[in-house]
Amino acid sequence: MFVVVWQFEIAEEKVPAFEKAYGPAGTWAELFGSSPRYLGTELLRDAYIPGLYLTIDRWASEDDFRAFRKDHDAEYESLDRASDPLTSRETRIGAYTV
Repeated sequence: MFVVVWQFEIAEEKVPAFEKAYGPAGTWAELFGSSPRYLGTELLRDAYIPGLYLTIDRWASEDDFRAFRKDHDAEYESLDRASDPLTSRETRIGAYTV
């Protein structure tokens, strides 16, 4: 398995829209779901710091993730730009094999 982890800082008034877009049934998961090798997304909210979140996107393998990105680069970049207003800060934590 291959996972990609992102950290986000969200302004309080944008939390509902952010959770809708980045949650396990959100806009990002819908895009990723076009690949049969996408295994799901977890959205984690920090228990102590308001507006701090992690996403964990799971893929069958790194090759599957790379193939998805290659095949859907335009859609990915478009959604990324459309999602920018939802976040105050976005940091890629890393990509990991399990």
